[in-house]
Amino acid sequence: MKHSYDQLNTQELKTILDGLMTEYNGYIEKNLALDMSRGKPNGEQLDLAMGMLDTVSSTLGVTSSSGVDCRNYGNLEGVPEVRTMLAAMLEVAEDEIMIGGNSSLNLMFDAVSRALTVGVYGSTRPWCKEKEIKFVCPSPGYDRHFAICEYFGITMIPVEMTSEGPDMDQVAALVNNDPAVKGMWCVPKYSNPTGVTYSLDVLNKMAALTPAANDFRIFYDNAYAIHGINDTDDKLEDLFKMLKDQGKEDMIFIFGSTSKISFAGAGISAMGASRNNIALTQKQLGIQTIGYDKIGQLMHARFFKDLGGLRSHMDKHGAIMEPKFVMVQKILAEELEGLEIATWTKPNGGYFICLDTLDGCAKKTVALCSKAGVKLTPAGATYPYGIDPRDKNIRIAPSYPSVAELSVATKLLTLATKITAIEYYLSK
Repeated sequence: MKHSYDQLNTQELKTILDGLMTEYNGYIEKNLALDMSRGKPNGEQLDLAMGMLDTVSSTLGVTSSSGVDCRNYGNLEGVPEVRTMLAAMLEVAEDEIMIGGNSSLNLMFDAVSRALTVGVYGSTRPWCKEKEIKFVCPSPGYDRHFAICEYFGITMIPVEMTSEGPDMDQVAALVNNDPAVKGMWCVPKYSNPTGVTYSLDVLNKMAALTPAANDFRIFYDNAYAIHGINDTDDKLEDLFKMLKDQGKEDMIFIFGSTSKISFAGAGISAMGASRNNIALTQKQLGIQTIGYDKIGQLMHARFFKDLGGLRSHMDKHGAIMEPKFVMVQKILAEELEGLEIATWTKPNGGYFICLDTLDGCAKKTVALCSKAGVKLTPAGATYPYGIDPRDKNIRIAPSYPSVAELSVATKLLTLATKITAIEYYLSK
């Protein structure tokens, strides 16, 4: 029977620690080189889309079913078939979406950059003319979102992520009262890194926001819209429709991609928004580019065909991902339950599991794993400026390693968690 570490005396803790360190040194001797630092698809997942490469050739031609010659200039908004397919995925109308290149991160970066230089629809002046620009950042959150803000010198304000999504009392207090708050980052379904899907209550409160800035935007990164891993796929309610019902449809930019559906480095991205936002974005982008890669778009249209094809394909991804998530959950439970030294999330999809250690233990835990050959996302990376105020959050990315590698890496992680927890209690 396991006893909570905080109920053990000093000698008992030291005895346990000696055994744990012997086990840890055994990992050191294995010379491991395992990577759980990013949510990358593994080769088996990427292989699922190899047939897409056979959809375009000199004999099959490169004219879309809608008559677009995908070799030529034009169609900045995207090939019609692809717009139809990804509009269905992001739950927007076909004239409320534009197709980009291989990265939704690039679309987000460009959206922030354009807002700074020329403003967004409804702006009275470019954001760069403001004395200060602030973004609300639900935390823990996606490090690359935070990197965009840091790159442009935008002040980030962390708000707490709960089991239902961002703490909307904190969000409303900031957005509704401070005109310097121009944006908010969101990963609404299977959020990175917690795996939380925003609840209806959270979305209703988000739709009810009355921003002090008339050009405030929600940057809604719906990266895992169809990325369930089991039969209990979470339902994300339609925030865009809620905003439309209140005449606030200009308040949101929606982003998505096929990066974790087809090929991570050669997918296609999309931005959904109001017709006003799309029209202005198209006008601005027309200066930047004549069009994105339409042959890549054509390959996606021919291979997946429609939203049903995307979902069927993602069922295959889920069959690969689910055993990995199940294994991580099983090892975390077997090794850590009852010790009262860690908690973790149990998402139904996405790419991450969030582990919270005791306060002050995350960096030490990650460092122990690194020393033994398992690379994790740096502790603190899931918070603005890389600073986790409680130094407790660790992002687990189960997708890339094999099942066997993942088992080893997760057991080492739980071992390191126990070691740092005992050292924490011994130092008190």
